[in-house]
Amino acid sequence: MSGDVLAELRLTEWTSCGGCAAKWGASLLSDLVAEFPPSVDPSLVVGLAPFDDAAVYRVSDDVAVVSTTDFFPPLVDAPSDFGAIAAANACSDVFAMGGRVTMAVNVAAFPEHFPREAIAAIFAAGAAVVAEAGGTVAGGHTIRNPEPIYGLAVQGVVHPDRVLRKGGGRPGDVLMLSKPVGTGLSLAACTPDEQAAAIAGMRTVNRVAAETLVAAGSDVHATTDVTGYGLAGHTWEVAERSGVVAVIDTSGIVAYPGVLAAAAAGARTGGDPRNREYLVGHVESTAASGPEAVCYDPQTSGGLLAAVTEDLASDLAAAGWWRVGELVAPTGSGAGVVLA
Repeated sequence: MSGDVLAELRLTEWTSCGGCAAKWGASLLSDLVAEFPPSVDPSLVVGLAPFDDAAVYRVSDDVAVVSTTDFFPPLVDAPSDFGAIAAANACSDVFAMGGRVTMAVNVAAFPEHFPREAIAAIFAAGAAVVAEAGGTVAGGHTIRNPEPIYGLAVQGVVHPDRVLRKGGGRPGDVLMLSKPVGTGLSLAACTPDEQAAAIAGMRTVNRVAAETLVAAGSDVHATTDVTGYGLAGHTWEVAERSGVVAVIDTSGIVAYPGVLAAAAAGARTGGDPRNREYLVGHVESTAASGPEAVCYDPQTSGGLLAAVTEDLASDLAAAGWWRVGELVAPTGSGAGVVLA
């Protein structure tokens, strides 16, 4: 009976907007964050001033806790895919800070008559991915809600002197990304076979990518993960924090199957205009409309974006990363992003 229920269930029919595309627009969120009172705790290594991918709190000279949470409505139909993608996405912020995942707790909400078998499948897939990331699901909280929502609050550890951050990029650095882009466009406009590749990518945890960057040490200057604000938005955050200009070579974009063709044909997602609004005045573009749209496409469980030395970039390329572009010294207009 349970197999029949799961085979017939379509999670996207239970929600109006899924994945990281459900995030509030960055402009509004930035205004709200700015209203939070500043922390006076000297042990808070990374908080909201400025915000980064996760909070970091020093507990001893050589151990700091990395803390983050992420949750959203379904963006795919299969419960196991939803659970796995949500868990990989939540763990990604710990990896983006150079941390090691240790523990997570579920954050969940489901309609009162939502199939129990689907909930069990979501939780099981999430737990399996957290284990793959190196941690354990140790509890959680579930409430009733008209739309299903799932994610996790994830805790990790990192040496307080080895935290990876969005700032620190230097002119001459190469921007490298560990996964293809285009998850939003894939799910909105591509074929089921093409979508399967994007779903597999979203299910993939960023543990190996993070461990590679941590092992590279001083050759890594800035790191973030690419999620709801798209490649352009998260690249802008690195550029702004680093005081540089990030040049994205749109002719070399590595996207999931079918994405570039769909974008060239005019496909767009609901998050596209919000991401463009966030970046008004910060992006100059001479790119064709299709690749440009891929840069604004909201990503869910995207890869790690790192500003690294040329030597490390070659090693990362050999390991399957792709070259996004480079950082250059700012001109009179200051930090920004160029889509070339």
